[in-house]
Amino acid sequence: MRILVSLLVVAAAGVGGWQLLPLQDDRDDAIAVGTTDAVTSLDPAGAYDAGSWALFSNVFQSLLTFEPGGAEPVPDAAEECDFEGTDLRTYRCRLREGLKFPSGREMTAKDVKFSFDRLRTIDSDVGPASLFTTLKSVEADGRTVTFRLSSSDATFPFKVATGAGAIVDSTKYPADALREDDAVDGTGPYELTSYTKDSSAVLTPNDDYRGALKDTGKPVELRYFGDSEALDRAWKGKRIDVAARQLPPKVLSALSASDPDMRVSEADGSETRNLYLNTRKGRALHDVRVRQAMAWLISREDLAVNVYDGTVDPLYSLIPAGILGHTTSFFDTYPEQSAAKARALLTEAGVDLPVRFTYGYGKGRGAAEAEAKAIERQLEKDGLFQVTLKGYEWTDFQKQWAGGRLDAYAVGWVADYPDADTFGAPLVGTDGTMNTGYSSKEVDALIQASQRYADRGQVADDFKDLQQTIAEDVPVIPLWQGKEYVVASVDVGGGQYLSDGTGVFRLWRLTWI
Repeated sequence: MRILVSLLVVAAAGVGGWQLLPLQDDRDDAIAVGTTDAVTSLDPAGAYDAGSWALFSNVFQSLLTFEPGGAEPVPDAAEECDFEGTDLRTYRCRLREGLKFPSGREMTAKDVKFSFDRLRTIDSDVGPASLFTTLKSVEADGRTVTFRLSSSDATFPFKVATGAGAIVDSTKYPADALREDDAVDGTGPYELTSYTKDSSAVLTPNDDYRGALKDTGKPVELRYFGDSEALDRAWKGKRIDVAARQLPPKVLSALSASDPDMRVSEADGSETRNLYLNTRKGRALHDVRVRQAMAWLISREDLAVNVYDGTVDPLYSLIPAGILGHTTSFFDTYPEQSAAKARALLTEAGVDLPVRFTYGYGKGRGAAEAEAKAIERQLEKDGLFQVTLKGYEWTDFQKQWAGGRLDAYAVGWVADYPDADTFGAPLVGTDGTMNTGYSSKEVDALIQASQRYADRGQVADDFKDLQQTIAEDVPVIPLWQGKEYVVASVDVGGGQYLSDGTGVFRLWRLTWI
């Protein structure tokens, strides 16, 4: 499986040259990292978004994690994990010794059980509980944790390795409600020493960390910006040392290898962006023919070129290129923009023209507003649709779609783990997190069938059939696949290792040069 192929562009020296520069191990001032990814919650039971999980992967531990570029999870808080038997329905882990929470209390198997049980009990509408639909029960005995699954699920270890599997201190978190303060009690490579919502998170290395990493990193300060332009101003003003996720498209497209003042990492990514459609009865887009008509009108090339300046690639399937199972189902079904075919479908559906609906997007989320306006123009060009655009602050935006209050909404999706399954059940499964109201017995059966294969190379046919069904039912329209860009000052190394498509944000790889 090709997860990511990285291309490192270095201005001041060749690749070998700068990697051989001496590290400043005695420099302990914090490396400032800027991002536009907001944090929804500091509680792992209450967040399922890239900004929150980027923080979680540094301050919490899961039983498992992913090594850089790895396709299979490896032990982290656990010293070993494995399925028992061949039916993939019992998964057992033995906890590593010596793991300590910030209070000094040692982590136990009961903390692990508590963390998974509370996640499912709370079942936050913007949380990750939907990842564990196959989890039936959790047992704790000494240092051993046993997960009982309701059906065979070879992807369960992948899900355990995500932010959803973060282990919390059972004495600090309520069992049936989200924690509301700004403190974190985890056992990750960093401790959160201060946090100001939408402003900053200060992280210091955790000297008590024990896990998959050999060493923890330098102190880091994450700085959060409301939009890409603010991030760009901070970068150009030298108020941050690293800029990640996401500078404006025009800035990214103009990055130059000859610039002596920065190091640029560019990598093929598994991030996707989709237009989700509310399929519920009584909504403007309930009729499948209306959604199919929209699919005939969307121009991904226009978005990639005119909105994103070539920094993204058009996407014609639910699963991105580079992940086993990728197809071109939407191109095969809707090979061109055709107003005539869209009009014929709407006429057959017997709906009044133009079809009126509301399109929601997150304010400050990259080029979301420009993208929304471009899609509005595409859909309204021939008088078939009338779109009302509404922008929302990020947390409110999540609540809007989670509550089923929007007709259409564009959302980026960063892979939880390097497997096609992360683009299946969470996005189009009946209990998925995107809450489009879509439910298909055929799609659910294909998702469940794919989870039975321990050899993930055997899932391609199931996901091919799934993506063709989605192209016909159109609960979602794929828009584009992104790339990973990280820009760092010349005195910071390791930026190329920050993100690699495994869902882990490796702040500990950053260092002073």
